[in-house]
Amino acid sequence: MIKPDAYMEMGKVIDEVYANGFKLNRMKMSRFNASTVQQFYAEHVGKPFFANLSAHMTSDVAIGMELVNPDAVAGWREAIGPTNTATAKAEAPNSIRGKFGTDGTKNAVHGADSCGSYKRESTFFFGDGVEPSKKPMQTTAVLNNCSLCLIKPHILAEGQTG
Repeated sequence: MIKPDAYMEMGKVIDEVYANGFKLNRMKMSRFNASTVQQFYAEHVGKPFFANLSAHMTSDVAIGMELVNPDAVAGWREAIGPTNTATAKAEAPNSIRGKFGTDGTKNAVHGADSCGSYKRESTFFFGDGVEPSKKPMQTTAVLNNCSLCLIKPHILAEGQTG
């Protein structure tokens, strides 16, 4: 997941996804609220840093991503680097957190720590196989600070010379 502090860098983060050998299967931009952040980070509720984490995760949009690669969970954890951005910048400066993180909470990205966590988190964003009463994270993003440009393939071919 690309966290709120890094979604404005999502193109660069996605470039890092591909540079690290992953394929992007699905992605969904959503906005956490107090309830969904407690569900997603249930293991951290009550810990001293949770209030700061919750405030950050509800501050703007997040982008859930499903990545494909052999041993993807371990590979993604390696690609993103240490949780603490200062540690990532010192020990793994080419990691995603080393490049895009700003502090311990605003560390650009999240990665599941096990296959079980991946399944729960993927279901949370994309809803695969869930009961209808347990809806996945809703697409609630409001894009008011960006634009869209489409370049049709035939435009690229017209200007090229053989």
